[in-house]
Amino acid sequence: MTGAAPAGDDIADRVAAAVVAVPGVAFLHGGVFGEIGTYLPGRRVSGVAMRDDATEVHIAVTTDSVVRDTADAVRRAVRAVVDKPVNVLVEDVVPADSPAVSAGPRQTESSEPGGGTPAP
Repeated sequence: MTGAAPAGDDIADRVAAAVVAVPGVAFLHGGVFGEIGTYLPGRRVSGVAMRDDATEVHIAVTTDSVVRDTADAVRRAVRAVVDKPVNVLVEDVVPADSPAVSAGPRQTESSEPGGGTPAP
């Protein structure tokens, strides 16, 4: 599934865009409590954690994909954007025809109360 690139040109935005462009990725996953993300001015990129020593990407994959192959493809796509180790964590597997997949990825959220779209 390909998704629209998030607003902005931060490295976290480019990582998010590369991830959702990988076939088999349903969406970036913000974690059980929405704790996984990169905070930017006025918003956050859910599912992408930019760290000093590595980049961490949390995803949900579709049932019609091969999980290991999808994770490897995500790792390669992100390595084209960042020059450090990439850790890919598959948080969920969802049906390919799930509304969460057809609605498209939700990578960025506003940090303002009541703003943005909550992560799945």
